[in-house]
Amino acid sequence: MLALLALAGLVTAASVVVDVATRTPPAPPDGLRFVQAGDVRTRFLAWGDHGSPVVLVPGAFETADSFTQLGEVLGEDHRVFAFDLTGQGYSDAVAPFDVDHDARQTVAFAAALGLTGSDAPVLVGHSSGAAVVGLAALAAPLDVAGVVFLDGDALPLDVGGGPRLLVDPYKTSLVRLALRSDSLIRRLYASQCGPTCAPLDAAGVDRWRRPLQQGGTERALLANATRGVIPAMSSEQLDALRRSDVPRLVVWGRDDVDGAYTPESPASTARAIGAPPPVVVPGRHLTMISSPREVAAAIRPLLRRGSGLRR
Repeated sequence: MLALLALAGLVTAASVVVDVATRTPPAPPDGLRFVQAGDVRTRFLAWGDHGSPVVLVPGAFETADSFTQLGEVLGEDHRVFAFDLTGQGYSDAVAPFDVDHDARQTVAFAAALGLTGSDAPVLVGHSSGAAVVGLAALAAPLDVAGVVFLDGDALPLDVGGGPRLLVDPYKTSLVRLALRSDSLIRRLYASQCGPTCAPLDAAGVDRWRRPLQQGGTERALLANATRGVIPAMSSEQLDALRRSDVPRLVVWGRDDVDGAYTPESPASTARAIGAPPPVVVPGRHLTMISSPREVAAAIRPLLRRGSGLRR
């Protein structure tokens, strides 16, 4: 018993040392662009200067940078915007860090850029971002020209955790140590992106890691990790989206069948929201990186249709 207490003391002391040593986050990159979206000073990227608008919404542990490849392709004939959700990346971290707040930020972001009414955007939500765009469409249907669920079903996902194990100082030190591991980031990226994606170089690792090391991002990450559940849409909300007039589309990676998803997930997601049969593209979970041209080709018909509905 005394040995166990001594070990617990050493682990606690080590956690405190790690927390103190890693307290200062790395500086954000230069040249970031921001706009005030509701109560969140929101960082964003933009591509293209003509065509109907599209707003790309990241999933968990993602930022606007995750859409660089897709943004460049869609930007050839559309105005494309991607942003960091609050508590993810370089946007201000403003609680609560939940899907309802994310949806409000999405609607406010589009409004801040003048993308409303006849110039309403199609919203593309990747992974857990599908729930964000679904709720945004329910909140402001006249200001959303369509929604795309990209590699996401908007259903609740239990990711473990919980208050019994994820308490300070342990949770903070565990998160910081994990983010400092280049090999862990590379392995996770490779598993999600698939064999057609080039391995991350040092700059690529930094693009994924640095946003998650920001102080506000860390607070939101730890809060969600403690809850152990990635917020999603309820069955009633999914049914409301299915009955709405907002055009809907599901796009899915052909090999994205690990963990939470099965081969039936794309079709069941399309049925749940009343979308046409899903468009299946090459790749695993990060199809916007592995298959940007295929994803863009799947989305473009909805962009043309959505823009026509609002004019």
